Amino acid sequence: MGMTITEKILARHAGRDRVEPGELISARVDAVLGNDITAPLAIKEFEKIGVDRVFDPERVYLVPDHFVPNKDIKSAEQSKLMREFARKQELVHYFEVGRMGIEHCLLPEQGLVVPGDVVIGADSHTCTYGALGAFATGVGSTDLAAAMALGETWFKVPETIKFVYEGELPKWVSGKDLILYTIGDIGVEGARYMAMEFTGPVIEKLSMDGRFTICNMAIEAGAKNGIVPPDETTSEYVRERAKRPYRFEHSDPDAQYARTITYDVSWIEPQVSFPHSPDNTRPVTRATHVEVDQVVIGSCTNGRIEDLRVAARILKRQKVHPNVRLIVFPGTQAIYLQAMNEGLLQTFIEAGGAVSTPTCGPCLGGHMGILAKGERAVATTNRNFIGRMGHPESEVYLSSPAVAAASAITGRITHPEEVI
Repeated sequence: MGMTITEKILARHAGRDRVEPGELISARVDAVLGNDITAPLAIKEFEKIGVDRVFDPERVYLVPDHFVPNKDIKSAEQSKLMREFARKQELVHYFEVGRMGIEHCLLPEQGLVVPGDVVIGADSHTCTYGALGAFATGVGSTDLAAAMALGETWFKVPETIKFVYEGELPKWVSGKDLILYTIGDIGVEGARYMAMEFTGPVIEKLSMDGRFTICNMAIEAGAKNGIVPPDETTSEYVRERAKRPYRFEHSDPDAQYARTITYDVSWIEPQVSFPHSPDNTRPVTRATHVEVDQVVIGSCTNGRIEDLRVAARILKRQKVHPNVRLIVFPGTQAIYLQAMNEGLLQTFIEAGGAVSTPTCGPCLGGHMGILAKGERAVATTNRNFIGRMGHPESEVYLSSPAVAAASAITGRITHPEEVI
């Protein structure tokens, strides 16, 4: 009996010929990641373990991105703790403000995660890196501390659901719409502690930016990880970026899946997730009555250059509705610079939007875009739980950059075709 791509990666890192779903294994990790919320706790726990050095100063990545530039004294102290630890441990990959980015945009861009890796991060959206054909998952800060010391951690091998996307993507339908539609279909617990393997001709034609978006939200279906089989698109992306050797793995033809779900995407509309759950999805044409106060374009889900290009295309020679605040967050400094060179930032500013330095800020209700009581936002982020972006009586609607940009113009949730 064959193995899935997830099982193959875990088996190799566990030094095993094969693994079975449900097994508990110990596996070496290629990289461990912490941010300014999760790393400080991990660092304190690491110091209790009694070891002097991390397992490898080139494999521990620290990215202050959630409350930076620091919004208050507490966040400044959190960042200071990270900074001092990075210096003490001589970490190669600590990313300071001005050189950092939103972690899940930054690490692939820097070639620090490559196909075939096992990566853990003290952030639930670490599953983003599955787009590269890596096994990547979120862990708690204490597990991160142990992995920083040992270079390995434990896993329960997940079962896999195979998702096959067929047909032709309609205009304005993107990777974000595919994953919102999928989560709406299976629910927020539909893949609980399972691997979501995204395949099919539609995925094969999708850009890396689109694949990152899909894998980013696997956790919103409860998944342990999301993963896309690597191909030539993957190879083109990693060839000039990879900082170390990589390995393409693929599922065997006789691999066993818990389920196989096939979608014909040809009739799917742009999707919108209503409050207060990512699986509360509807076609955009059933959401056009919803007026909004704020639009957020960016985050680790949709802050890449392709996302900004789509939004700028819609906002070109348009104006943001007078009752709407538009905030745009490029995912990294490199993306920011590219968007500036392409004139995208000028388009956003001329339309009446505000462009921010890379930060997770408003996505987690941290800063730079907090909602007041009764306010509504359309956001290209990944979660819309109660109070996620501010006041517990505010509302967040999740969408693609195309829908978000169109909504910024009209002041209500809008299909892009209405404004083009």
